[in-house]
Amino acid sequence: MRPVLYVLSFLALIALGFWAYRENYATQAALKEMAGLQRQIVGLREALSVQRAEWAYLNRPDRLRELATVNFDRLGLLPMEPGQFGTAAQVAYPRQTLPEIDMPVDIQAPEPIEEGL
Repeated sequence: MRPVLYVLSFLALIALGFWAYRENYATQAALKEMAGLQRQIVGLREALSVQRAEWAYLNRPDRLRELATVNFDRLGLLPMEPGQFGTAAQVAYPRQTLPEIDMPVDIQAPEPIEEGL
């Protein structure tokens, strides 16, 4: 009976060793994949910061003013003036309709409580 127990224990030990070996390599692969994703995230963040800097550079007010001046005839832009805007009285606000009261409730003030009773 003991030799069978020894053989089963040895086989279980080999199976656990094989399982631990596989898990170790699976963990290492997952860590490598995570490191690659983190490097990719860093690269994308750097690219985004470069694009934001380019956007800020291209949208400088003096550059846009110069472009508008150079392309004035083709764009047909005119300077903004206060007379181009309407007044607040010209805004058509929607009328608010009050909801109908279906079941009115009579609310009365509570009677005062007398102290000292």
